Amino acid sequence: MKVSEYVQYDAVGLAELMAAGEVTPAEVAAAAREAAGAVNPEINAVVETWATDDEPAPDSGSAPLAGVPFLIKDLGVAMAGRRMELGSRLAAGHVPGADSSLMVRLRRAGLVTFGRTTTPEMAYSITTESAFHGPTRNPWDPRRSAGGSSGGAGAAVAAGIVPVAHATDAAGSLRIPAAYNGLFGLKPTRGRVSAGPDFDEIFNGLGVQGSVSRTVRDSAVLLDRISGPEPGDPYSAPRPSRPYADEVGRSPGRLRIGVLAQAWGGRRTTAPVADAVSRTVRLLESLGHRVTEARVGLGVGWDEFVLANARIMASNLAASVDGLAAASGRPVDTSTLEPVTLAGHRYGQLVTGPQLVAALAVRNLVARSLAEYFGTYDLLLTPTVPEPPMFLGEYGQGAEALDGFGWIERLNERSPFTMAFNVAGTPAMSVPVTSDAETGLPVGMQFAAGYGEEGLLFRLAGQLEQASPWAGRTPAVWAGSPRVR
Repeated sequence: MKVSEYVQYDAVGLAELMAAGEVTPAEVAAAAREAAGAVNPEINAVVETWATDDEPAPDSGSAPLAGVPFLIKDLGVAMAGRRMELGSRLAAGHVPGADSSLMVRLRRAGLVTFGRTTTPEMAYSITTESAFHGPTRNPWDPRRSAGGSSGGAGAAVAAGIVPVAHATDAAGSLRIPAAYNGLFGLKPTRGRVSAGPDFDEIFNGLGVQGSVSRTVRDSAVLLDRISGPEPGDPYSAPRPSRPYADEVGRSPGRLRIGVLAQAWGGRRTTAPVADAVSRTVRLLESLGHRVTEARVGLGVGWDEFVLANARIMASNLAASVDGLAAASGRPVDTSTLEPVTLAGHRYGQLVTGPQLVAALAVRNLVARSLAEYFGTYDLLLTPTVPEPPMFLGEYGQGAEALDGFGWIERLNERSPFTMAFNVAGTPAMSVPVTSDAETGLPVGMQFAAGYGEEGLLFRLAGQLEQASPWAGRTPAVWAGSPRVR
């Protein structure tokens, strides 16, 4: 199989080819490796690849994604015998001894995991530019960021290395790379995918597991395979009434959609993104949906919201850093951690028990406020991010002067639309409905729904994919370009 052929198929399409005997898993794997070798030197999305000859190959057709090449993020999922370093010198060389629950399910889905993707240190940024592995470049414009913290996953899928890749999301970490790289990415409901067995929650429930993909059906099929509780989970999201894969082709009906074009906190949406919102509204109206301006509150003031987020994220970061330092015997200083991570660690160590409990009370208020909104509207439409993909180096300017709170303040200011749905635990997706009319860069539109309503999001996403196809748009750095055989 030529790379130029490989990149024309999504994950489901590749699995169907292999099940029909038209191509072998070995040929597909070889094409994926060739694609990685061709484009990764330009975008730095993949930390490492490994041979999979010693892994049991799934029987063709035994699973919906049998034989499909796959990449996992360097954080959030443990694969026995493979390094998981969290983008950090502090965790360099760390090798899990057993698969996490998610990894077990990825294997059962038939996916062939052959490498890991880049992440900012400890996933503590919305751009992937770690000191450990260097900057990950956006395939649409290598001068720009691929987003974060799942930036490696986003760049790898956009450039054609794999059709779908593992991603995590605690503040927009899945949706922002989807928006920056012209991909589909859905953040599931809290409790939809198990974090076990090592964790009951990630970042006190802010973090969830998911994927980024080029097609809606790939994300739906994968979520079907990885969702559901594991023994010992503290809670789980309600089971869907039908498989998500079946939702993609169903009509969403006539939806009530509110639009929030300007974010909480006062961060202004730039003109290109605001224009993209307007075009998306017109598209939705042409499809029969009722779209109106939304008035939706967070239940607390913006400053209180940001402070609660800072206390939750930094205290969790501090615990992770301390655990890694104890396990590795390495010091917690500039030889092992970046300045912003050290600042977050210091801030997190100062968060008291009562302060963390108060932050979780804010989490509850936000969840209740958004639940009230979704009692009136079916969905909320916002930009995923208020500006086009930032240039590499831009986000970190002046970061050495920020304390731990200041860094989280910056994160919320630069990505003001995404965090609320992590706090509330409700599903949200970024859809590459349109692009910047002047630069051609992708612009992601975020749609958020009520608790447990991933099915509704998949129905709308499938409709939008048909009405405004994005599969034919390819970035500047793409494995299917003529220079790659």
